[in-house]
Amino acid sequence: MGTTSIQLTGTIQKASPNLKGFDADTIITASQAEFFKNAGYAFCIRYLSREETQSANDLSYEEATIILNAGLALSAVQHVAGSGWSPSKSLGITYGANAVLNATAVGLPTGMNIWCDLEGIASNTSAQNVIDYCNAWYNEVNQAGYVPGLYVGAACILTGEQLYEDLKFKHYWKSLSTTPSIPTRGYQMIQSYEGNLIDGVGIDIDTTQNDELGDAVLWLKAN
Repeated sequence: MGTTSIQLTGTIQKASPNLKGFDADTIITASQAEFFKNAGYAFCIRYLSREETQSANDLSYEEATIILNAGLALSAVQHVAGSGWSPSKSLGITYGANAVLNATAVGLPTGMNIWCDLEGIASNTSAQNVIDYCNAWYNEVNQAGYVPGLYVGAACILTGEQLYEDLKFKHYWKSLSTTPSIPTRGYQMIQSYEGNLIDGVGIDIDTTQNDELGDAVLWLKAN
């Protein structure tokens, strides 16, 4: 999938608190998007590739248009590497640059959150390597005009203090796993477990909130 010259229509909005949405690793069809909207879901989070191009199951311009046309707000998170991976500054640069390439190819406008998935890291990894990875990823995404966010999952290595003090991120999304609290700031989105398929789709539930500094998720919504 090459870079598209078409940009998705809509506006970047600050998420209101207490909205229920979902993240999914499968393509959302028009009928499913309509189902979720009618069932009270306010937003959808779909995936970007770590590689230079999107895979067949990742978010596309066409799917993004379907989600937005159904009245759901849209956000995007990059796939994490497999369990036991080893982050580094150079990998952060590569993955961050690829997040930008794929967000642009999908037609996502700058100014919205693009999320880095931080979980499943090898247990012998130093905190400094994780910090270097995260800040390198942040720089690539930020320089392109997107607003980097961090999904904090299990085995993220870093403490809450390191997540807040040593990283450049200002947007944090808490996974359904046990994760450290973010001092001073807190989380802007909380993930919870959904054990059943919803309209045939495997999802996790996500709920928005303002963090302790009054900031919130920035997503795309149709006008």
